[in-house]
Amino acid sequence: MSLCPIGKSQLIAKSCLIYHPDTVDDGIKEFYIGVKGQYHNGDLTLRYEVQGNIDMLAIPASKAPKETDNLWQHTCFEAFIAVEEEEAYREYNFSPSGEWAAYAFNDYRKRKSWHATDANAIHCVISEDQLILTAVIAHRNLPENPLNKSYRLGLSTVLETKAGDLSYWSLFHPSGSPDFHHRSGFTLSFNLS
Repeated sequence: MSLCPIGKSQLIAKSCLIYHPDTVDDGIKEFYIGVKGQYHNGDLTLRYEVQGNIDMLAIPASKAPKETDNLWQHTCFEAFIAVEEEEAYREYNFSPSGEWAAYAFNDYRKRKSWHATDANAIHCVISEDQLILTAVIAHRNLPENPLNKSYRLGLSTVLETKAGDLSYWSLFHPSGSPDFHHRSGFTLSFNLS
């Protein structure tokens, strides 16, 4: 999928995530997760919309926004971004609590030292049948792309039930255990120029 110009904004994607085939909870399988990506004024905005029986979910309580590790162990929304034909990529985690994380990798799961220059802005609204999380990634936090190649984007979500069970949602699941880092899951293509 490529970008569609919308004035000063560009729509990157409007896609739905699918649960991993190993998911056994029929209640979780009833959920719908849609994601809309938009590039606007130099920032990448991702809007995750979860519809279903939200009361089933364990949702982290609101906290002061800060960078925090291990967010994926609970309900969390994620994005993986790489430059086309390059092994390096970045991972971004967004919690409904307002906490966030950003990581850089040289290659598949080979983490390198890097810190986001700007905090990722997160806004979350929850009702009985919907959770909407909007996250904004500043342009300076995207992977370096001096040759202005296309980006590859993978979108994913972890849902935790109140019983403590985790389900894994993505645009595409490679065979085997859930693996959001697998490059075959970076199914969307976009260019910010």
